[in-house]
Amino acid sequence: MSPIYEHEPLESTTVARRIFAAIELSKSAWVIALQLPTVDKVSLFRIAGGDIEGLIALLERARFRVGEPVEICTCYEAGYDGFWIHRALAARGIQNTVLDSASIQVSRRGRRVKTDRTNAESLIRVLMALYRGEQQVAKIVHVPSPEEEDHKRLLRSRTNLLRERIRHTNRIRGLLNLQGVRHIDPNRRDWIAALAKLRTGDGRPFPRQLMREIRREAKLLAMVKRMLAEVEAEIAGMIRDAGKRRHPAQRGQSHPIAIRLAAIRGIGPQAAGVLATEVFYRKFNNRREVASYMGLTPTPYNSGSMERDQGISKAGNRRARTMAIELAWVWLRNQPDSRLSQWFQTRAGGASGRVRRVAIVALARKLIVALWHFLEDGVVPDGAMTRA
Repeated sequence: MSPIYEHEPLESTTVARRIFAAIELSKSAWVIALQLPTVDKVSLFRIAGGDIEGLIALLERARFRVGEPVEICTCYEAGYDGFWIHRALAARGIQNTVLDSASIQVSRRGRRVKTDRTNAESLIRVLMALYRGEQQVAKIVHVPSPEEEDHKRLLRSRTNLLRERIRHTNRIRGLLNLQGVRHIDPNRRDWIAALAKLRTGDGRPFPRQLMREIRREAKLLAMVKRMLAEVEAEIAGMIRDAGKRRHPAQRGQSHPIAIRLAAIRGIGPQAAGVLATEVFYRKFNNRREVASYMGLTPTPYNSGSMERDQGISKAGNRRARTMAIELAWVWLRNQPDSRLSQWFQTRAGGASGRVRRVAIVALARKLIVALWHFLEDGVVPDGAMTRA
């Protein structure tokens, strides 16, 4: 799960006293650390993993124990359980915060110690510090709406199917190569017909069980290709006009942000879909936030007399960052007269190797910022061409 950070301070109702609770999640059990306003000690409770009603009951008992109007503030780390717990707590009027675990500071003396108790106690200290206004102690993950979260599944499903297609293709090639057969390409349309009367590289009849295994892999490969074609057809429907008549499976799937991005030449359905569902569905305050979320910001090292650049942070959305770099290469080919392409040619036109790779990452950062300006202000990147 890629964290999407909030930059605004925590909002809370004007209640004089608060109950703080930190939830340490696992599959088998949840450990809850409670800090009541009337007690200085942190209390620990253990319930079964996934028992949301037991968690709500525990928090309500704590509210009843205080005996006066209080606000319940909870937190947990983003991870395997996603955001359903946050939505369940918010539906019951509980102020929940989802934290990015990688941003929580850990004492150097205690970094080797990891138990459910220490994790829960450290989380509750972080939560209390956030409500005191110390916004640097941890990063708060922006929780997307259920619709925004669901929109991401289509492009991620395509990525998984592409990985499966490569795996089955390489498996078939490996099995054929065991017998010295190298002329068959599983990516060709008529490759299964070439399996008839196939012989090994040393002239023997092809082994029967090995041929059966290859044909089973061929069936799996064909099924993956069919599913991939269905997904890509649905992705293409994301950038079609909602008013056009099309297949019933694609109705209602148009994405307005993807449609706007695809209006620029060089941005195809996959790139538009990834950027629309992974990046530009949320709001950014400035260009630095855009680059930081993509993980394309520099990480300098400057200590004493030593000063060097450690490359980009790679701390943001990995899928979006990969797509941004791929889009930068496509941009050079499809928008050669744009100002961004001219900038790249000026700095790395005749270079190769590392210099060219560093320049393309810088171009990707500039391109993503330019697309953000395009979506926010309607300003087309300088010199870029749009589709009719």
